[in-house]
Formats: sequence, C-alpha cells, structure tokens
Amino acid sequence: MGNGTLYLLATPIGNLEDLSFRAARILGEAEVLACEDTRLTRRIFERYDIPSPRTIFSYHEHNEESAGRRILGLLENGASVAVCTDGGFPGISDPGYRLVAACRERGFQVEIVPGPSAALAALVASGLPTSSFTFKGFPPRKSGARRRFLEMDREMPHTLVVFESPYRVGQLLDDAHAVLGNRLAAVCVELTKKFEEIHRGYLAELAEQFRGRKVKGEVTVVIAGSNPKFAQEDDPGESDGI
Repeated sequence: MGNGTLYLLATPIGNLEDLSFRAARILGEAEVLACEDTRLTRRIFERYDIPSPRTIFSYHEHNEESAGRRILGLLENGASVAVCTDGGFPGISDPGYRLVAACRERGFQVEIVPGPSAALAALVASGLPTSSFTFKGFPPRKSGARRRFLEMDREMPHTLVVFESPYRVGQLLDDAHAVLGNRLAAVCVELTKKFEEIHRGYLAELAEQFRGRKVKGEVTVVIAGSNPKFAQEDDPGESDGI
C-alpha cells in the first residue's frame, strides 16, 4: 500500500462562512481527521452538511507526540489525513511543524489548504505597515518575562503581531508601552465574529482603555515597529501603568 497524504487545513477563525470550497471538499473526502477540539470541528460538518470522516481524534499541544505518531502510522498505511485547529492554520501557534518535518523526512505527501489566519487578518485590519512583520504567538504570562520578550523587538523596524489572553490584554499594553514607548498599535477582538472590535491608537491610550476592562473572546495585538513615524512622545503627566 502506498503512502497517504497529509492535508494541513485552515479553518474559520470565527465566521463559519469563511471555510473555502476546497477545505469543505477535503474535509468530506479525508479518511481521518485530527483536530484540536472534535466538538468545535463538528460544528463545521454540521454547518455545511459534510459527512464526517470515519476516524476523528484530538491533536493538540498536550498530546502532540502520541497523536503525531498515530498520524504517521496512518499515513504509512495509505490513509488521507486532514489536520486542523479550532481556527486558523495548524502549525501557527499550534502543533504542526514537527509533524510536517517528520512527514517530509519520510517522503510523505503534504498538501496545504490555505484559509483564514487571525494574525494576518489583524495585521491587515490594523492600518500598520504590512510589508515586514514578525508574529510571535503568545507572550509570557508574567510581567518581567513579558517585558524581556518585548525588549527583543524594541529596535526592530518591523510590525509586531502577538496573540494574548483576554484576561491579560491591559497588562500586555502596559508592558508594551513601558518597553517600546508610545507607538501606534491595534487591539483586535473577536475578528470575523458578530461582536468584532478593532481599537487603534497609541499604546498609552490603549493601555488606559483596557486597564481593568473585562474582555471576552480571542485577542490579537498589532504594534508598530521602531520607526519614529509611528510613535509620539508621552505626556509628562501621563501614567504609563508601571
């Protein structure tokens, strides 16, 4: 039996209408589906009346090694395996790159099925430069480590894109203001969903706006690079949240 094919399939980041025709077709044709949360992925099958694969199992950061071995075994036996996350592209701030590397090393076919990306959607919606940017996933939870994380990009001219927990948005903005200065930034909440919000402004005002605020949903923060064109001097009487 010949080797199977691994499909890395992007799924909607909020609005289920963003699923591509090709993604819907492959979801219906794949023999196996490995996904972050089977309950959430089943919503796509129900929305588009797609027949479920005969085998569905979870594949996420906590079982990446064991589930990855299972996927490789299925591919060796000729199965077609689709891999997806709860939203966006597998391998972007989710498991995936190690699996792809193992498939390449073994000569398995890997196909990319492009689609929604929260990081790219936020970048485009931010009104900040898009020609050069860095995506760095989730910052550390603690302030000291988070400031060191931000410090690495302090002198870089490129736009910075990060994900953040809704419970720490204000803290991230305070630390970004302290480390990077008063740069332009955008806070994107619940992109493509009914209650989407995009807040654009300088870090000082955004930090004040989100300090103590209860935020619900998924958050992506976009921050301008070191170009003075996208920064302003702090008001001497303004608190920086330190």
